[in-house]
Amino acid sequence: MSAYIIVDTKIHNPDAYEEYKKLAKPIAEKFGGQYLVRGSEIDLREKELWEPTRIVVVEFPDKQSAQAFLDSDEYAPVKKMRQDNADCTLFVVDGG
Repeated sequence: MSAYIIVDTKIHNPDAYEEYKKLAKPIAEKFGGQYLVRGSEIDLREKELWEPTRIVVVEFPDKQSAQAFLDSDEYAPVKKMRQDNADCTLFVVDGG
């Protein structure tokens, strides 16, 4: 069953974040990840629990692949780059 990494990101340093995007994509792809949504315009219809800023959705073949990407040694320094230059909410969810 497919799994998805969903991230809401508030970017503080756009130049550094562009570098993060260049580095993260090939690592995600190595683990079977495919970017489905990457910062598209949001048509917000309801916001009782949360008001998103910038949404990214990456599909993986399964939850284990998504977790392996997030926990990989290769992604660790790139993840720190994201964390240093943006505030994020990130979660992994199984497809249905």
